[in-house]
Amino acid sequence: MFAIGINRLAMIRRKEGFTGERAIVLPRSILQEMEADPLSSVLYITDIGYYPKARFHFRERRQPISQYVLIYCIEGKGWYRVDGQEYAVEAGQYFVLPAGKAHAYGADGQAPWTIYWIHFKGKLASRFASPNPRPIEVRPGIQSRINDRIALFDEILRTLELGYSHENLLYACSILHHFLATLRYLSPYRAATHDETGNGDIVIAAIHFMKEHIERKLSLRAIAEHTGYSPSHLSALFSGRTGYSPLAYFNQLKIQRACQLLDFTDMRINQICYKIGIEDSYYFSRLFRKIMGMSPTAYRELKKG
Repeated sequence: MFAIGINRLAMIRRKEGFTGERAIVLPRSILQEMEADPLSSVLYITDIGYYPKARFHFRERRQPISQYVLIYCIEGKGWYRVDGQEYAVEAGQYFVLPAGKAHAYGADGQAPWTIYWIHFKGKLASRFASPNPRPIEVRPGIQSRINDRIALFDEILRTLELGYSHENLLYACSILHHFLATLRYLSPYRAATHDETGNGDIVIAAIHFMKEHIERKLSLRAIAEHTGYSPSHLSALFSGRTGYSPLAYFNQLKIQRACQLLDFTDMRINQICYKIGIEDSYYFSRLFRKIMGMSPTAYRELKKG
């Protein structure tokens, strides 16, 4: 009875949607076009989306589907079931459900996950599915490039939101190759960048950690633990170097990211809030005005002029 109740709640919640969500389901005619094209047929998207704090999110497919399903959890917790085995998923992990197998997945009841997800197909699709059914770690580290990866995902979404022209489709498929490769080949992806993490510089390391967690709330203690310093020692070092406390600096980075989203996307204000880890749109507006001297709406209008 309990499981039935949860499933019913999940169905109701899914009809309402998740605050700040983005999702695209490609039309069947477009999928047929990509299947026929020599470039896109090797790897292409059928569905894609972003669900922040997806409370009551649940999906069970007793009849197998022909797509692979990737779910990348950046915050909260969830679970999935395949081949009769259930696995727990935490922030900083992803999994790929194989095509042709029944499966189920859902958000944790107490700490619902925030996820990026893609359904994909193609002649090379199986190459991006790990033979290990367990969730795979992609937790932030001193060489991680999570922001770069999320930027790729956002670029796929923005490209498809512009419409299904043939060029848009091929470009989105090309980015998909890169996005999946950042997960499947994690070590080369992290190594293929200049050292921008400070090479032992505690303040730069703390800023890098903040940028990699821009979609989350961070406490001073969490930032300090990452650097290996006490909160008071880190605060003194950080303020002495930057002139700001670590959390004030983190808020500046969040608003910087919000400005980029206002500049280069058509995302709604409430979606942008979730993308920078702020659930309260009123608080976001106050913080934005405090740092930028105008409201988010006024900023967007100014940039359009």
